[in-house]
This record gives sequence, structure tokens and C-alpha cells, in this order.
Amino acid sequence: MAIQSLDQYIAAAKQRITYTKLASRTSVAAMPFSIFDIAGNPGAGTLGGSDVNAGVVPDDSIAGYPNIAPFNTGATGYISKIEFMSPVAGWLNLYDRLWLAGPYNFNAASSLAAQPSLASRLPDGSYNGLELWVETVTPFTGNLTISVNYTKEDGTTGRTTGAFATGLAPTLGRCIQLPLAAGDRGIQKVESLSASVATVGTFNLMILRPVWSGRVQVANAGDVHDLLRTGMPKILTNSALYCLVTADSTATSTPSMIIEIANG
Repeated sequence: MAIQSLDQYIAAAKQRITYTKLASRTSVAAMPFSIFDIAGNPGAGTLGGSDVNAGVVPDDSIAGYPNIAPFNTGATGYISKIEFMSPVAGWLNLYDRLWLAGPYNFNAASSLAAQPSLASRLPDGSYNGLELWVETVTPFTGNLTISVNYTKEDGTTGRTTGAFATGLAPTLGRCIQLPLAAGDRGIQKVESLSASVATVGTFNLMILRPVWSGRVQVANAGDVHDLLRTGMPKILTNSALYCLVTADSTATSTPSMIIEIANG
């Protein structure tokens, strides 16, 4: 059953999930950074991936992702409200992390096989809108250049990002979205990758489903996004909620959120 009216939302079962980090990470202003491995609630996760040959589909049972309680039988879950703040101004972006592979070396050249399917984690069965990202596990020296071959949203294979140069040496936790080929609207899986130019450093590849973003306008401020501002994105009981911080300054600081999930 889906929530299709305000009355149904009011009557729906709800849970509130706390997401708080207790330490800050050095960042680069206006650039996204992972805070997955920083202590808080949920506890710190492991920044490095666990498989370079096929990757894994993480879920909320893994350390670092907030636990989502089971929904009522046959119910559909939605992010219906988020209360958020941060000691620094910037953007908070929330994703469902659907796939994670790594860590790969700065000079990796790898073909992947037997990748797990993402289909069970797509609430509407569509790969449209899924994004491909790099997550820095250990700092780089030199300008990391990476090329990824992938299968696009409709199942067409052999698509490529081309040789994408970061233009810098990514620091710990730095995340970079890789551009898909012209006309592509999403990604099903990664087929192969190659990296060059840098001389030190390791990274993960990940496929993310965007679910929410919010702006902290000034330091020590926040906001409340109700169901009209969240847009009620669908969420699953095993979704791996993952946050990126794009701070206006050079520190991620200690953002916090209270996430309401309604199911009905």
C-alpha cells in the first residue's frame, strides 16, 4: 500500500532515526566529503570497500549505516521529514548507497564480473537517476585520472565516462561524481575501470541513489523539511543511508539529522 493522501500520512506508522557525527573531517570548501567512518550515531563504518572483483550491495545491517526498523506488512516506506543542523554552513546530501567496490590503487586496471544485482533496492524498479561516484580511502598525490566502463540504465553495455581528471590530489574522504556518457540517465553496473597519473592513494567506486538534500544557510543553524520539502522519496527497510557533506568552509564539522520514515 502507498501513502497517497495527507490523512494516510497522519495515520501511517512512523519511526525517527538519529544521524549524528561527533568529530570533524578536514575538507575542501564547496566539495563533497564522506563522513561514513567518523564516530557518532550510527557508529563509525569502515571507509574502505570489501571487494574489488564484483563489489557488494551494502545494507543497514552493516556498521556505519543507521538501522531501519521493519515496516508493516505490505507497507511502502517514505522519508517524510528531516530535521537537520550543522555548526558549519553547507549542504547535506543523503543517498541510498546501492553498490560499493574497492579499495582500488591509484594505478588500478580492473575488470569486474558477477556483480550483484541492484534490482531489489530500486523502489520503482528504475535505474534512472543513479549516480557513479569515487570515494577517497587514502590520500592521493598527483592528479587522479579515472575511466570507468559501465552498463547504462536500459541495459546497454560498453558505455564509458571517458578519462576523467580530478584536477587535484584527492584528500581523505573526498568524493567525486563521475559524469556518465551523453544521453545516459543512470547506471546498472560497473564493468571495468582504469586509473592513472597519481602515484599514491586508494579509492572506492560506488553507485548512489539520491534521496534528499538540505542547505544549512549559516553556521549553527538548520531547518525542518516536512513531507512537501523532502518530496517523500521511497525508502526500503534495508536501505544503506549514506551522507555527504559539502561545507562552505574547510571542515565538515559535526552535522546531525533526525530522519522520519513513514510507512503505510
